Amino acid sequence: MSNLSHIDSEAKIGKDVIVSPFSFIDKNVEIGDGTWIGPNVTIFSGARIGKNCRIFPGAVISAIPQDLKFNGEDTTTEIGDNTTIRECVTINRGTTDKMKTAVGSNCLLMAYVHVAHDCILGNNIIIANSVNLAGHVTVEDWVILEGLAAVQQFVTIGAHAFITGGSLVRKNVPPFTKAAREPLQYVGINSVGLRRRGFSNESVLEIEDIYRTLYVKGHNVTNALAIIEQEAPNSKEKQQILTFIRESKDGIMRGIS
Repeated sequence: MSNLSHIDSEAKIGKDVIVSPFSFIDKNVEIGDGTWIGPNVTIFSGARIGKNCRIFPGAVISAIPQDLKFNGEDTTTEIGDNTTIRECVTINRGTTDKMKTAVGSNCLLMAYVHVAHDCILGNNIIIANSVNLAGHVTVEDWVILEGLAAVQQFVTIGAHAFITGGSLVRKNVPPFTKAAREPLQYVGINSVGLRRRGFSNESVLEIEDIYRTLYVKGHNVTNALAIIEQEAPNSKEKQQILTFIRESKDGIMRGIS
């Protein structure tokens, strides 16, 4: 611990934690074993940071929400183990909606990312430079968001999706897909990412067939879902896709145009 940092006496700091000079750690903060806090990091009340994380200079964790409805509720920001938060990332704590903002384990948030209140991020996510997530966004496991993307509030991005740089994400993005262009649309499945993560060629082709029915063959969503339900081989991925789309009350991204 550096004597040039401020660490509140009520903060709970684990074993082998390094806090570099000029960082601020507020009361009601918990930091897990082996985490490195770089210089000039600000960690406000309500932060719950896991083990073996790395937080780089200029990051601000658990500041109050940029939400005019916020009224001082006792909310948190939760960060899982082995997550890296690069320079000048901002993660705001939750409101009464979810009472927390959460980032999972084994994630990488690159420089200048903003994660607003009540966002829920899964595990193994990569968010590149200057991505902005508005409030109440859900990002499922293994998603990759390229730089300068912006995600509208209440949007959900499905597991293993890949979103290209500079995209404006206004609708839910189904799992396993690649999204690009403006307005955002389906441009294929994330086959490279899926194979890297151990999906078999058979599974990748089955996922591709499902999205061909949904996005390429000219069906409306209702008819496409019925065809997929009846004709696609049963699999965990099929059920994941069907459940995601059926629960997307505000709609999913458009198909190929």
